[in-house]
Amino acid sequence: MPKFKFPFQDLETIPKLIKDFLQQEIPQFSAYQFTLDNALLQAEKKAHNYTLEQRKILVDVLRAQHQHLDLSAKQSQNLDLLLSENTFTVTTGHQLNLFSGPVFFVYKILQTIKTADFLTQNSDKNFVPIFWLATEDHDFEEINHFKTANGFYQIKGSSGGAVGRIIIEDNSFLEEFEKEFKDDVFGTQLILLAKKAYQKGRTFTEATQILVQEIFAEFGLLMIDGDDVLLKNQMQNIFKEELVNHTTHHFSQENVKFLTEKYGKVQVNPREINLFYLSDTRNRIEFDGEQFQIVDKNLTFTLEELAEDWSKISPNALLRPVFQEKVLPNIAYIGGNAEIMYWLEMPKVFEKFGAEFPLLVPRNSMLFLREKTLDKIEKSGVALQDFLGDFQKFLNQKLLKESELNADLEKREQLLKENFEILKNKASLTAVTFRNMVEAEETRQLKSFQKFKKRLLRAEKILHADKIDYLQRLYSEIHPANNWQERSLNFSVFFAENGEKWLKNCYQEMEVLNSVLIVSEF
Repeated sequence: MPKFKFPFQDLETIPKLIKDFLQQEIPQFSAYQFTLDNALLQAEKKAHNYTLEQRKILVDVLRAQHQHLDLSAKQSQNLDLLLSENTFTVTTGHQLNLFSGPVFFVYKILQTIKTADFLTQNSDKNFVPIFWLATEDHDFEEINHFKTANGFYQIKGSSGGAVGRIIIEDNSFLEEFEKEFKDDVFGTQLILLAKKAYQKGRTFTEATQILVQEIFAEFGLLMIDGDDVLLKNQMQNIFKEELVNHTTHHFSQENVKFLTEKYGKVQVNPREINLFYLSDTRNRIEFDGEQFQIVDKNLTFTLEELAEDWSKISPNALLRPVFQEKVLPNIAYIGGNAEIMYWLEMPKVFEKFGAEFPLLVPRNSMLFLREKTLDKIEKSGVALQDFLGDFQKFLNQKLLKESELNADLEKREQLLKENFEILKNKASLTAVTFRNMVEAEETRQLKSFQKFKKRLLRAEKILHADKIDYLQRLYSEIHPANNWQERSLNFSVFFAENGEKWLKNCYQEMEVLNSVLIVSEF
C-alpha cells in the first residue's frame, strides 16, 4: 500500500510548464487535459478522422508484428476490437532500452493500460493500450545499458543506425546478471526472461517485443513498430508537405515563441526539415535549394526519388507524434514531463496536417522505499517531501534557521535596513549625490551581512557534520546515483523480491485522473 501520494503541483522538481498545464493555467492547452468527458469527446472527433480502411491496415500490421509471439486471450480480443469503429487507443512510447532500462519504462506502460481500462469501464466504447516501439532512434549509447542496486549492465553494438535493426551479437551481460539475481525469490524468472529476449541473432526490436510481451501480455497490451512501409505510406502527403514547405518549423513557431518567452526554452527546437533518411545509418535531410541532401552521406535526391520508397523516411522526435496519431485511432498519449513539453509545441502543426491532437497525460512517478528507510526518515525530523526537492538548499536553510546567531544576524540586518530607509528619506531632501552615497553605503553593509551568513553556514556545517552526513546518506537511499529512483534503477530490483505481485500493486496504485508521485514500501 502507498505511504504517500504527492500531486505534481506540490513537488519542487516538476517543471513549471507541467504544473501550469495540470492546473489548466494555459488557456490554449486546456482542451488537451485528460478527463473522462474530454476523452469521450476526443473519441468522437477521432471517429470522424480515422477510416475503416486505416483500421484494416493497422490490424494487418499488428497481426504481422505479433505473429512470432504467443498472444494472450485479451491481446487477441483487443486485435479484433480494433476493427470496430467504436474502439480507440491509449498510447505510450519509449526507446528500446536494454532489459527496459530505468523502471519508469514499466510505470508508463502500466498507466497506459490502466487508463484504457478506466475508459472502457466508464463508457460504451472500447479502448486498447498501445506501446509504440521507438525502433528508429539512432542513439544506441542511450539505450545499451541498465542499472540495478549492485550492478551496471551493458551490451555492445554499432551506433548510428536505427537501433531496432541492430543484431544482438554480444549478450555477455547475462552471465553477471544471473550472478546477481540467482538467489532472489523471483530471480530465476528474471534470468530466464533476459535469456529468452536477448538471444544472439535477434534484433533489438525482437528482443524488446519479447520482453514487453512476457511482462504485459495478460494486460492486453499491443505493441506497434513504426518502421513499417504500410504505416509510412499513410504519411506520404505529410512527408511531402514537410519536405517541400517545412510545415513543422513554420507552424510550431507561435507555440515555440510563447513557451520560450514564458518558460525560458522549449524541449526540442524544430528544424527546417524534421525528417531523417534511413540506410545503414539514420541521417538528417536538408534541402540545398535544388536537391535534398543526406547529412554526412554522399547522397542527394529529388522529391520524386524520395517518394519512391517512404519506408526510408523517418520522423524525428517532433514529427513522430504526428505519425503516431495518423496511423492509430488514438485519443490520449501518456508520457514523461519532457515528452509532454515537446508535444505542446505541436498543436498547430497537427491542425495544418489535418490530424487530431490527443489528450496529454504526464505520467505518474513511483518511489519504493524499504521500511527501515521510511523509519529513518520519520526519526530524522525531516519531512519526506523535503527529500524530494533541492536537498542541499533545504539543508542550508535548515542549518541557518536553527542557528541562534543567524536569528540575531537577521534581526540586526532588518534593523539596519530600517535605519538606512530613514536616512535615505532624509537624504532625499538634500543633494542627489548625498542620497546616492547613502544608498552605496547601505549596499556595502548589507553585502557584509551576506558574507557573515556564508561564513556562519560554513561554521554550522562543521559543527553539525555528523547530522549532515547522516541526512545526505539518507538522501542517497531515496535518490540512488543522485537521481530519481525511477530514472536510475531497473525493474528487476523490485520484481526479484515480489514478482508479478509487484506489477499488479503498481497497476492498482496508478492514478488515472491525477499526475502524482506515489511512495510505497517494499
